[in-house]
Amino acid sequence: MGKLSIKEIEEILFDPSNVLTKQKLKELSKDDRKGVQKLVKKWQRQREEQKELEKSFEKMSIYENALRKENKKIIAGIDEVGRGPLAGPVVAAAVILPDDFYLLGLNDSKKLTSKKRDEFYEYIIEHAFAVGIGIITAKEIDEINIYEATKKAMMTAILDLPIEPEHLLIDAMKLPISLPQTSIIKGDQNSVSIAASSVIAKVTRDRIMEKLGSRFPQYGFENHMGYGTAQHLNALSEYGVMNEHRRSFSPIKELMEKEQQMKLF
Repeated sequence: MGKLSIKEIEEILFDPSNVLTKQKLKELSKDDRKGVQKLVKKWQRQREEQKELEKSFEKMSIYENALRKENKKIIAGIDEVGRGPLAGPVVAAAVILPDDFYLLGLNDSKKLTSKKRDEFYEYIIEHAFAVGIGIITAKEIDEINIYEATKKAMMTAILDLPIEPEHLLIDAMKLPISLPQTSIIKGDQNSVSIAASSVIAKVTRDRIMEKLGSRFPQYGFENHMGYGTAQHLNALSEYGVMNEHRRSFSPIKELMEKEQQMKLF
């Protein structure tokens, strides 16, 4: 019997339905054809990446696993997005994951591509035990300041959950609530529950800004999500400040003051 074709070897290596034994891998590794060696190296590289993702997920489950050992099952991860933009709301999410939740590659939403965030969003929504959302508008941010607005968004997200958590895992924040809580620095990189809430909050806010972009195309919100990019600053200079802008933030505050001074003359 002749050698397997490179196409057949590719199917053996990368078809999930095939069982690749150590003996078979050893045989393929001895095949001196360049195409086969390339496929074997690709398989080894993917296997290493898979192992790293598995290790990362295990590491990010430490807080949840420790709480479950204390017989706490209903654990909510809380995170927010949108503290820094000049426009739009600050959005928080609270997510309670089941014990068997498993999503390799889950991480801080800012480290994921837009496509991957959308995929993970759908998966989390489908598999999470519960999800709560908190949205605080630009107007209210101006009234109570961004720090208080962030806390309020998180509190709103928790209250939006259909069930009360037994413990909160929060990204670098202490909340004025009687529920037991753990504040974790860089929580979206160190807790799967917080990372999941980061994805939900980010996609929710991005979709709000995309809708705003379709209503006011001159500002390009769907491109910069309200952050102070050159495109956004140029649009502000040309079209002025709108209701969705945070008037307590620089340079909008200065722009508003300048407009007021011009009206006086």
